[in-house]
Amino acid sequence: MDSSATAQTPPLADIPTGYHKGSAFWLSFLAIIVCTFVSALDVTAISTALPTITKDLGGGDKYVWVGAAYGLASAAILPLSGRLADAFGRRPVMLSAVALFSLGSALSGATQNMNMLVAARTVQGIGGGAILNLSDIIISDLIPLAERGMYMGIFALTWALASGVGPPIGGALAQASAWRWTFYLNLPLTGFAFALVLFFLRVKTPPGSLKEKLSRIDAFGNLFIIAGTTLVLIGLNWGGTRYAWSEAHVLATLIIGFVLIGAFFLYEWRVPKEPSIPWQVVAHRTTVAAYLGTFFHGVASVSLFFYLPVYLQACLGASPLRSSVDLLPSTLIISPFALLAGASVQMVQKYRWVNFLTWIFMIIGYGLLSTLREDSSTGHWVGFQVVVAAGIGLGFTATVFPVLAPLPVSRTAAALAFFAFSRTFAQTWGITIGSTILQNRLTKNLPLEFNALFPDGVQIAYAAIPVIGTLEEPLRTEVRRAFAESLAVIWQTMIGISGLGLLSVLLMREVPMGKTADDTYGLEEGRERVRRSGTEEGADRARDTVEVLEKDKAVI
Repeated sequence: MDSSATAQTPPLADIPTGYHKGSAFWLSFLAIIVCTFVSALDVTAISTALPTITKDLGGGDKYVWVGAAYGLASAAILPLSGRLADAFGRRPVMLSAVALFSLGSALSGATQNMNMLVAARTVQGIGGGAILNLSDIIISDLIPLAERGMYMGIFALTWALASGVGPPIGGALAQASAWRWTFYLNLPLTGFAFALVLFFLRVKTPPGSLKEKLSRIDAFGNLFIIAGTTLVLIGLNWGGTRYAWSEAHVLATLIIGFVLIGAFFLYEWRVPKEPSIPWQVVAHRTTVAAYLGTFFHGVASVSLFFYLPVYLQACLGASPLRSSVDLLPSTLIISPFALLAGASVQMVQKYRWVNFLTWIFMIIGYGLLSTLREDSSTGHWVGFQVVVAAGIGLGFTATVFPVLAPLPVSRTAAALAFFAFSRTFAQTWGITIGSTILQNRLTKNLPLEFNALFPDGVQIAYAAIPVIGTLEEPLRTEVRRAFAESLAVIWQTMIGISGLGLLSVLLMREVPMGKTADDTYGLEEGRERVRRSGTEEGADRARDTVEVLEKDKAVI
């Protein structure tokens, strides 16, 4: 081999990342962390306040849409937000996302009825989904996959902090009849986040005129995915509650929605020169397995946070504030296990084992939760939470490694956009599946005299919770038993979902994780490399080049 060729300096994007992370990096990282915290805080605070919000605003038949509208908007915007980030740069898209989230928060706090709240949560969801997607993308721009485990752990700690303080804040405000401040508190936080991004997130912006950048946006394809996602989720929310699953309203929205989603992928892989989701992103079996695992994890994990508060309030008689405190065994366990997963993968450079452990913990944990009854002891519902939360924590960071490992760094934004879409879309499925099961089982299990209190079409769960404490015995115990038995069906369903997640691990292969990052969108000030011997640098360059070539060969 020609020694001169070996000694040539590779492109900056391919330089191994033994570089000094200066103030620009850490200030940019802080800006991303604060944006993530703001988005996560809202998601976790709303669950404990939702029964009170439903009671004050009325419209119990629309309670599920408060969560579903946010998730629907978040999922629908994700492919487009990734494409916008590639065309216009990360910073302006992140600023726009924070501004939309702030607008949605203000509208949610000022809402006068459930319809207005659902609309406001849709605006909020667009901003929140883009924030989380851009956070993942920017971190991937700055840190190679092989070194990303610890930083992903820091993100998990951020989520844990939000999950720890969010439910008590939401519960306390709901209990004080000040639930609107659950949304208004986002305003100073989003203002701080906006300032951090504006002044400190100094990442590169791609060149080109506005016309050139707009031409890179696949508007027609994104219209397919937004319309298809919206119709599917509307059908899922209607099914079994407002309409029977066999009625035309449900079947038509589901069928048309799935056809549009399928048309999106066919269009993306055949027509646009710069598709939002390139074929290469879903062409490797390991990446496909990771997307499947991400979807199943999203369905199963959201069920714990959305329906365990129902158990605590309906069956154990906890107040909104107390139920948020009772959720701490989950929120405090998820973070350390997410950090453990990221750090362990970074240390051993293997990821299949942690994906396997994710599903083992979740299958066992949901099996234990399905045994809870209206009079279960504190040790049971606390201990069972810990087991499930350990699996959820591992899964939050475990699946991103097999998503990105087989792909070149140039596909990171598109891959992470689809990764976030899979998780967010799945979370809305999880909320909807749980809602449908709970509504149908409660209709069958609740005493007839209690069922008669609620007109047809009303979501019994959230409308009934504030009433339970006022009932006389033995009716109160019968109602609580009906809730426990109905919730057990949700946990049993999650056992099956987790089992499918376990099967997805069988499709994965161990692919070497890249040690380079795409500098196209890196820090404006560039990278300051650590001094290393020429021999070490040459060996690393050669190894990184071989890894990139092998990954390209592995794509089917």
